[in-house]
Amino acid sequence: MRRPSSAFAVRDVPLAGSYPAAVAMVLLALCPFIVLSTATLLFDKELVADLGTTRFGTELAGALANAGYAFGAVAAADLIQRVPKRRLFLFDELVFAVGSVVCALAPGIAAFTVGRVLQGVSTGLLLVVALPPLVTKHGPRRLPLTAAFVNLGLFGMVTAGPLVGGVVATAGAWRALFAGLAALGVLGMVVGMVSFEPDEAAAPGIGFDFSALPVALVATVLPFLGVAWLSRGSFTAPGFVVPVAVGLAALAALLVRQYRKERALMPLKLLSHTLPVTGIAVAMLAGAAFTAVVELCATYLLSVRADSPLATGGLLATQIPGVVVAAWLFKKVFASRWLPVLAFSGLALVGVAGGLVLLLVPGDVVLLVALAGFLLGFGAGAGVSPGLFLAGLSVPSSRLGPTFALVELLRSEAAFLVAPVLLAIGLHGPGLANGIRLGALVVVVLAGGCGAALLGLLLSGGVKPHRPDLDRWLEGEEAAFDSPPLAAAIRRG
Repeated sequence: MRRPSSAFAVRDVPLAGSYPAAVAMVLLALCPFIVLSTATLLFDKELVADLGTTRFGTELAGALANAGYAFGAVAAADLIQRVPKRRLFLFDELVFAVGSVVCALAPGIAAFTVGRVLQGVSTGLLLVVALPPLVTKHGPRRLPLTAAFVNLGLFGMVTAGPLVGGVVATAGAWRALFAGLAALGVLGMVVGMVSFEPDEAAAPGIGFDFSALPVALVATVLPFLGVAWLSRGSFTAPGFVVPVAVGLAALAALLVRQYRKERALMPLKLLSHTLPVTGIAVAMLAGAAFTAVVELCATYLLSVRADSPLATGGLLATQIPGVVVAAWLFKKVFASRWLPVLAFSGLALVGVAGGLVLLLVPGDVVLLVALAGFLLGFGAGAGVSPGLFLAGLSVPSSRLGPTFALVELLRSEAAFLVAPVLLAIGLHGPGLANGIRLGALVVVVLAGGCGAALLGLLLSGGVKPHRPDLDRWLEGEEAAFDSPPLAAAIRRG
């Protein structure tokens, strides 16, 4: 085995191989940005006032941050081949901290947007750089616990976002929030210095993939620009239609090229069979439905009932125990044959939460929103992470990083495009309350109809419930699941 070419040896990294340090490193890398995905809606008015901008300005900043996150994941699939992961991790944490400082000190919306984009790109890179080593380097016995930590860290932060946003809005402390995120970025860099093992680039001489990264940039930036435009225009406006259409066409071209290319950046051909296709689709749908219902609930409480941001965040905090229960179940079923069942149950309960939004009336909504929040938390934790791991365990562990890049690209496109569209339906509908119900109805129909179609896809593959072979998977060259081709049972019949 070749020695690491890094100036550091393993002995210079005192916590190398430490499982708690690896978990802390990953959570510090990913959680700070993720909490903002559901927090900023509750202090958006403070941002507009302090930055001297409009709602479109803050929507655009958030949209470009999400685009940066999706693109960063794809860029990481390329960079991990040519740059040592440790070096990339430390640089990305530094970029995140700098972006957070720029946001905290921003005099106007332009600087704030730059900071948010830096946060998004660096977090997308960190996901692919830091998460796969945590999953693959600590043995099969710790894999279920690792999956639970990932679930709690990622989706726990999403579910805590409304509460964090409510507290920040009440205290008028959004600049302090971003300063705190900068400190977490620095702390993450320090933890990485003492725990991320030195490594070498996998293929330092490999050429730049011109068929992937430029197209991925178009496929992420343009659709998010289009949905941001909905805060100032209609669904028929060229500012919405043109960038969304061009961006989605670029995404389709990217996927086709990745499927056909012999040395693809992302292993689309490896993922083109029953279990990973089902898992990715469930993760996309559950993530999009979750984000949409949270935003619809928050908008109803803030704008229809005129509740305070703190009261709104407190009501939606029931998501947190929901995701805790889901993480516990995820740990229990991870190494069993029931992982697909958990993923579909999460999607179903997010749809039920959307159905509860249909019942909201301006009177007492506390119990309905609290129950919807619990179901949303459980649905996010039980639907998205299990779907992601259904894909990851269906390819060799050596390809886990690029697999996560592809899954996060598709999941981000779904979640952060569908939710703003459904929220725009509510805002542009026949009365805000009725528009929100219409948006919730769309969620219920999508979750129910697409969920049934995906269940049919799973059954048509003839997949017999079976346990993943984690020992075989961790060896790096084989999948943990035996997944048949799409519609294999129908073809045999």
